[in-house]
Amino acid sequence: MTAGGFQEPDFFTDHSVLLDPYEALEAVRSQSPVRQMKSHDFVMVTGFAEATAVLLDGEHFSSVIAAAGPTAPLPFEPEGDDITGQIAAHHHKFVGSETFLSFDGAQHSARRALLSRLFTPSRLRANELYMHGLADRLVEDAVAKGGCELMHELATPYVTYVIADLLGVPDEDRKKIADILAAAPLPGSVDDADAGASLAPLAELVGGMFAAYIVDRRANPREDVLTDLATAKFPDGSTPEVGELVMLAIFLFAAGQDTSAKLIGNSALHLAENPELQDRLRADRSLIAPFLEEMLRLEGSSKVTHRLARKSTRIGDLEIPAGKKIVISLAGADRDPHRWEDPDTFKLDRPRVKEHLAFGRGAHTCIGNPLARAEVRVLFDRFFEHASGMTLSQAQHGPAGSRRLDYEPSYIVRGLTELYVELTPATAHAAPARSSDEVSVA
Repeated sequence: MTAGGFQEPDFFTDHSVLLDPYEALEAVRSQSPVRQMKSHDFVMVTGFAEATAVLLDGEHFSSVIAAAGPTAPLPFEPEGDDITGQIAAHHHKFVGSETFLSFDGAQHSARRALLSRLFTPSRLRANELYMHGLADRLVEDAVAKGGCELMHELATPYVTYVIADLLGVPDEDRKKIADILAAAPLPGSVDDADAGASLAPLAELVGGMFAAYIVDRRANPREDVLTDLATAKFPDGSTPEVGELVMLAIFLFAAGQDTSAKLIGNSALHLAENPELQDRLRADRSLIAPFLEEMLRLEGSSKVTHRLARKSTRIGDLEIPAGKKIVISLAGADRDPHRWEDPDTFKLDRPRVKEHLAFGRGAHTCIGNPLARAEVRVLFDRFFEHASGMTLSQAQHGPAGSRRLDYEPSYIVRGLTELYVELTPATAHAAPARSSDEVSVA
């Protein structure tokens, strides 16, 4: 118990907080939108304005702990009001230093430039043809069976195969990679918080395959993203090492697969509990896009990101010394009542909803967000095409008003472990209004 009777939530070991983090986040924000936590040596930012300011401020805040997380000790003792040099000298010692998320400034920009050319509107539009076909097959199979366990039987395979198609991974390797990703360690596991979200374990399992793809594409270019990646150069004209390109490809696979699958699950749960909303979206498919934006705000799959103060500064009213770890609560900021009216309520027509922080903000905004938006929209469009209704399985989750749901034990990811749904076949296929997003995925 802290001063004033406030009981500080534990976001790393309390599984009740994992089930419903929003009450705990509101309790922290009620004390201050920028709070020095007592049980852990980091500052938590739950205010929307303050979180946005930190995400946009690359001068004072480094992303070097974006993958390492806030509980692992720093590999050096901070000295002075500017530790930029220390961060650079010890960068390789941080968990997740192999991912481009951990770089700042020009180093990050150079690596992001390699990837940005891969997510062009024309390439994503071409990938949508594959999305439609794959989603049709998966949803039709699920409807024919009367339902499915959505997370493992549909959401995860779907997003994994979509990114595999975009990258140009050979058909014969896709299932193997999907199985490896499905068995990968949970990012941000509360059972091993200091492990962070390193891609090193995945690199040991699939790195050789991706290295072979890169080498092959350099020798035999094709019309796919892997060829673009293999033949890309840094802005200064230098050629990236194969190992660095391998880590970029693995990052695209791992990060995009996990967060998109969790978004599908969170959104499907909301739809299953709201049949009137299902009917509305089924009748007008153009509403799927704003539905997903509000779900990203309300139940986004990324709960937090992390920064390290490289220079002494302030966040709101709090002095921040160089070397202080910062936890930016994306989930908390996106329910900040100072920014969002009635923030805990789903509103399909919420004004300026795309200003949410579910994909971050600034230089480190999620580079795959156009792909995530497109693939999830397409999947729900196919759901509405083939199923006239989706409900939760009472046998698995209990009756309405007394649901049994479980969430991944991660302080980073907000996602269901399982979601059993029952599906009613569509009796006739109407000609619904088409979403404008179906021809524009930018």
